[in-house]
Amino acid sequence: MQSEQYVLLRFYVHENHRVHGRPLWEWLLACAKGMEIMGGSAFRAMAGFGAHRVLHEDRFFELQGSLTVEVEFIATQTEAHKLIEQVSKENVRAVYTVIPATFGIIGPDA
Repeated sequence: MQSEQYVLLRFYVHENHRVHGRPLWEWLLACAKGMEIMGGSAFRAMAGFGAHRVLHEDRFFELQGSLTVEVEFIATQTEAHKLIEQVSKENVRAVYTVIPATFGIIGPDA
């Protein structure tokens, strides 16, 4: 088993927020891939609330685009910092967290 110290970089964005004509969550994944960050995923929320305490749920009558998409990456501290800098240049609203993580691969091809 091999492991190296990484961070879990997680962005929280609204599904209807856009940058350069594409959804912000999609742009984040493409940007990270272009920076050769090891891996990333996007997850759409089922329900949640933010600073304004308004509860949004994935229901038929809910306004489309009001839910949060969580976009997370396993990256080195340096890669995470570079991606955060890139996002800050785009003048978009994105809440993020950086959490220390140990990444490892288990298996015969590791």
